[in-house]
Amino acid sequence: MMGNQELVSVITPTYNSEAFISATIESVLHQTYENWEMIIVDDASADSTREIISVYAEQDSRIKPIFLKENGGAAVARNKALHASKGTFMAFLDGDDQWLPEKLERQIRFMKEKDYAFTFTNYEIMDEKGTPLGKYVEAPAQMTYQDLLKNTIIGCLTVIVNREKTGPFQMPNIRTRQDLALWLQLLRKGFTAYGLQESLSRYRVVPNSISSNKIKAAKKNWFVYRHIEKLSLIKSAWYFSHYALNAIKKRI
Repeated sequence: MMGNQELVSVITPTYNSEAFISATIESVLHQTYENWEMIIVDDASADSTREIISVYAEQDSRIKPIFLKENGGAAVARNKALHASKGTFMAFLDGDDQWLPEKLERQIRFMKEKDYAFTFTNYEIMDEKGTPLGKYVEAPAQMTYQDLLKNTIIGCLTVIVNREKTGPFQMPNIRTRQDLALWLQLLRKGFTAYGLQESLSRYRVVPNSISSNKIKAAKKNWFVYRHIEKLSLIKSAWYFSHYALNAIKKRI
């Protein structure tokens, strides 16, 4: 089956993920699409994350760990993984999230049939223990640069990018929301992100995370508008008001 499949590089940053990393790795091992490499960059965890990753890497050569000596943040970890990756397709999966078994197969087929460079999908929300909450985030059919500024709905764990089409890329080196900044960078180049309206991933809501703290998340988005995208105050305020409205709609 692997013969005619192009290589997918799974980009996974981890930090103190001992409670979740096994389930994350298992969700990749159970993919029906088999030609992948999983580059796990551990950002100087202080728990047993590294030991768990090492055990999996010994059992399957497709799992390729990189252990950082100093904590640099998720952007540094993801960029190390991107630099080491050899795949045509870049797929993103954080160390506490999970994929459903047909995620890669269905999404790669969608991309190849439609000749898309950048895609994302619906995803389901689960609690810290991994129990699905029956809540879904629905992917719009497509997102342009302006669309994403107004509605930051693209889930990092759902994204696959064909690097042969986009050319090489790195995430902006900011502590949080570097994924949003990268999607904006690709869309600003003229690419469109296309949504596959199937739920193929599970996003874990962990208390005290940036994404669970809505005020913090809003501040980080504002930072991206003003300092990464360098939008004027008026433009930033206009896009931010749409973002805030969409964030409220998602909660209702």
